[in-house]
Order: sequence, then C-alpha cells, then structure tokens
Amino acid sequence: FQYQDQRPVHVFMIGDSTMADKNPETNPERGWGQMLQHFFTDGVKVSNHARNGRSSKSFIDEGLWQAILDSLRPGDYVIIQFGHNDQKPDSARHTDPYTTYKSNLERFVNETREKGGFPVLCTSIVRRKFNDQGNLIDTHGAYPVVTRLVAREMGVPLIDLQLKTKHLVTDLGPGKSKLLYLHTEPGEYQNRAEGVKDDTHLCVEGAMVIARMATEEM
Repeated sequence: FQYQDQRPVHVFMIGDSTMADKNPETNPERGWGQMLQHFFTDGVKVSNHARNGRSSKSFIDEGLWQAILDSLRPGDYVIIQFGHNDQKPDSARHTDPYTTYKSNLERFVNETREKGGFPVLCTSIVRRKFNDQGNLIDTHGAYPVVTRLVAREMGVPLIDLQLKTKHLVTDLGPGKSKLLYLHTEPGEYQNRAEGVKDDTHLCVEGAMVIARMATEEM
C-alpha cells in the first residue's frame, strides 16, 4: 500500500534507549529499533522516535508524541515500548503501573487509531540480572503486566519482548547472555576506553537478535 504521493507506509517507534537509534561512529550501543529496517522492504519506512531516558510520561510532556501524531497517516503503524524509565523515581518520568502508565498507553492507542493508524504494544526487554543461583531476576515489576492488560482490553497486537527475552537470556545463562548486552573490554572502543559493563542496553549483535525476534512476532 502506498499513498498517491508515493509515501511508503511508516512504522513509527516510540520508547526508550533500548529501542532508540545510536550514532554508530561513536557509540557501540544500539537500540533494537535501529535494526528493524533490515527486516522490511523499501515499501515500508521505519521511523524510530525512541529516545534515551524517556518514559511514557516524559515522551508526552516533551511534545515528542504530538510530533508523531502530526506526521501519522492512515495505514501507518506505531510500535510502543515503555516501562524502563516509568519506574524511575523522579517526578518528570515516574508513572504508577495501574494508573498513569496504563492511561498513557491507552492514550497512545486511542490517538493512533483516531488518525487511522495501527498501534502495536511491546513489553520491555529484560535486564541481564542474575542472582547467586544463576536465576534471572525480574526488574520491571507490574509494567509488563499492565502492557499485556491494555493489549487484551483494547484488542491491540502485543509483542511480548519481556517474555521472549526472558527465555532467551535464561537459556543463554549468565555467561553467554553477555554477548547480547553492552559488555566491552578496556581499549576496545576509543570512546569507551575504560570498558563497559552494561546489563540494560544492547550491543550491535544483541540489537539485531531482538529486532529479528520482534519481526518474527509481527
């Protein structure tokens, strides 16, 4: 499907740093949304508006959501993934899972549909956090639960990345799962000369794996 002006269908992405684009020349980190275009033909344009540090609240308050609504056309898609920063305690970002977070997701869904678009909800990818027994620890609490609830109540397609990445990271275990996340050795990257041990954000390979997983779910 294309418009008369040959504009391709757009897949807009809204979310946080685990989805966002990063500068490949200066940053070894990647968001999985940065890799998604590899899995579509030229007839679909992935427009990634995810930003580092944003919650469902701050994404709205900063006008980032309105900018997408102004560009959204009938037939476009909006992929929605929040939760990592909604649990932060500061007033600019914090939401309560069952009240403000839920209402923000419902707003994204309703306003996308009002513009003739198709919303798609995502749960957050897991953090790589194992206990001393080698079991993965949940760090997102009720936020993925509420995302699933909104999807069910409003009839929205759901990409359950929290569940999918939980199985993936658990199967890989504490050692091999480092290959998905941003773990670098001192001197490996000029801009991160001291090395990195980051169990939230993805490396290039990890972002590609998650993008492929999301595509398969679609």
